Amino acid sequence: MKISYQWLNSFVNLHEIDPQKLADQVSLTGIEVASVIAPDQGLKKIVVGHILSTEPHPDSDHLTLCQVDIGEDEPVQIVCGAPNVAADQYVIVALPNSRIAGNVKIKRGKMRGQASEGMICSLQEIGFSDSVVPKAYQDGIFVFPEAEEAGQPVFPLLGMDDRMIDFDITPNRADTLGMHGAAWEVGAMLHERPQFPEVKVTESQITTDSLLQVSVAEKSLVPQYLLKVVQKVKIQPSPLWLQIRLWNNGIRPINNVVDVTNFVLLEYGQPLHAFDYDKLTSHQILVRRAQDQEPIVTLDGETRELTSDDLVITDGQKPVAIAGVMGGLTSEITTETQNVVLESAVFDGTSIRKTAQRHNLHTEASTRFEKGIDQGSTTEALQRAAQLLEEIAAGESSRGILVGHQELPVERKLALDPKHVNHVLGTEITTAEIGGILSDLGFEHQLEADRYEVTVPLRRWDIFIEADLIEEVARLHGYDQLPSTLPVGVQTVGGYNRKQLLIREVRQSLLANGLDEVISYALVKDDEAAAFTAHPTAKIKLSWPMTQDHAVLRQNLISGLLNDLKYNLARQQSNVAIFEQGNVFRQVDENQQPLEVPTVAALWSGNVVDESWIEKARPVDFYDLKGALTNLLTTLGLADRVSYQTDELLPELHPGRAAKLMIGNQELGFIGEIHPSLQHDRQLPPTYVLQLNLQVLLDQEQKPLVSESAAKYPAVERDMALIVDHQVTNAEIADLITTNGGNYLQNVQIFDVFTGEAIGVHKKSLAYRLHFQNPIATLTDDQVTQAMTKIQTALQTEINAQIR
Repeated sequence: MKISYQWLNSFVNLHEIDPQKLADQVSLTGIEVASVIAPDQGLKKIVVGHILSTEPHPDSDHLTLCQVDIGEDEPVQIVCGAPNVAADQYVIVALPNSRIAGNVKIKRGKMRGQASEGMICSLQEIGFSDSVVPKAYQDGIFVFPEAEEAGQPVFPLLGMDDRMIDFDITPNRADTLGMHGAAWEVGAMLHERPQFPEVKVTESQITTDSLLQVSVAEKSLVPQYLLKVVQKVKIQPSPLWLQIRLWNNGIRPINNVVDVTNFVLLEYGQPLHAFDYDKLTSHQILVRRAQDQEPIVTLDGETRELTSDDLVITDGQKPVAIAGVMGGLTSEITTETQNVVLESAVFDGTSIRKTAQRHNLHTEASTRFEKGIDQGSTTEALQRAAQLLEEIAAGESSRGILVGHQELPVERKLALDPKHVNHVLGTEITTAEIGGILSDLGFEHQLEADRYEVTVPLRRWDIFIEADLIEEVARLHGYDQLPSTLPVGVQTVGGYNRKQLLIREVRQSLLANGLDEVISYALVKDDEAAAFTAHPTAKIKLSWPMTQDHAVLRQNLISGLLNDLKYNLARQQSNVAIFEQGNVFRQVDENQQPLEVPTVAALWSGNVVDESWIEKARPVDFYDLKGALTNLLTTLGLADRVSYQTDELLPELHPGRAAKLMIGNQELGFIGEIHPSLQHDRQLPPTYVLQLNLQVLLDQEQKPLVSESAAKYPAVERDMALIVDHQVTNAEIADLITTNGGNYLQNVQIFDVFTGEAIGVHKKSLAYRLHFQNPIATLTDDQVTQAMTKIQTALQTEINAQIR
């Protein structure tokens, strides 16, 4: 937002402070100033000229010889090629040895044999952008609308002696997207209260509701919708002072009616729109959603197809404007317009942003509605526009304002404790000084029981809580004035809590096992959200997702890891071993916030060992990932408490190469290979995944790892083979061996599995190696034999095992 120094000075006494110094002070209050623009920079010796007479150039059919009064004793001759040059015009003249835009030097010279003592300039030639030059002067020289003193500098007459302070507005300070908001900000900084022009409208006896009817169908998207009619306007160019305000802010002057709406936009930050009253066939305004593929030709001449998500203004039947974005060509203000309908409204910012994005149509109005406007000035801005049309377009305002809908927000009331202010800022600001700052800001306040009760005006919709008020005090007291102080309080010893320690241990264990950590999006596709979830809950969807690929909060981490795998495979990275630690989200109760469940997941695909001259390539298998899991559980001291179950497996997992992980009766997670059909659908190689609920691990009492010295006495190993039914699991057998093996059994390891006709149908043979050791004495054969006999008896009794 470019803030005119001269316009600002008409609202606030700036005490003739240098514009650059003012910009520096504004920056210190937290609003960044991108630059201070001097329109006349680099230009010199450019004055007003009065063309006394003209005659055609004798040797050219497009050049004109002009006798021009430039305030000297005698007129000078200047050769001009502009098509609109004529006698008795007051124009811009660049004198010999002057500098115009682009640092071009003007010299005396001859053009086809005729002397030329300077140059009659267009606005572009003195630095104006094509986008702001009035269309009447785009292809020719600029002509002053009234007589001016010849020879005087043109810069003050064109507003080029003004300085434009370019505010780089952050989204939370959209209140400064208008001169009134900027005036309040600068006034508070300089301890000057802004004074704005009185808005006074002389209304006719014709009431607005007798000329027009209005209905708002989507009141939730239109908090305010106000209309007023101005009749008998005379369409003509705006006075020069108004054109200057516009082009200094990058807006092209069009005509007095359109220019007034743009002027009020800059003054109040309130977008307005003007309709040609006589082109509204039914004189009935209806605000509604557009129909799918409903067409409208906007003011830029483009035909656009609307959707049912777009909000439109209609004449009761067809759209005449895209609400909050751009008007329609059918109701455009032209030189034939006599009666005008003025619209001042508040539209839902999210709806306007989506419409602007959908149609790639970003305007000054849509920008302000997206960021927010002062809902307390909607009526005054409408009246201000009517007042200006009375003054510069000879219009007659209808009596009263036609209200389609008006729902004003309530002014916030906040408490501000001066002691808390000083505690937070580390300052010693007095209560009176804090009250002064609130007064400078225009915040009504009252001191009660050592606390200020503050009423926040509607123009400051960014102020929500006490901390926001403290920020305002800090800004205006001066960030550069805040002392550098050390925090005061009780010193505590920092450290990780149990959850943080667990997460660190999990990460370190998986990293040590060769997996790399990744971070995936917490927002996923709808069909990915509840995959790999044993007990899915209602999906938690965004109301306005930026893309359908990131529209729903995840209930698992595996979907994100599979997307990461696809990303790597597309880049010829086939060996992928990754893990992620993050939260998954479960909507247990729709009346409460979703639960965030800390979770870790891992994925392994490709080769564990690549082919080389020493060895062949070995693909990853189930037991590689299970080994990483066992190492992790051992690190946490929980390896002996986790069991593996093969019933009720997830449908996304291979039914014969997966297991559910349990700790007691709590479900810890799962491990297994991705189902072959899912691998085929996603064009994935064999892939193994693991997911653990860290909250379940946190609920367990972890036994500390205890180090032991190396055993002094020899160990004894015994092998044992047995035949069992095929449904008996290794876990069941190992548990029986461990339970009956006695105190000296240190380890049980399976080293062979065999199936085939030789041992019978639905049978399998398993071989185990048992490791015995007495830490305080040498074991005897009798002791080991007794333990083996007890184990074999238990196996034969409990699972009908056949000892081989």
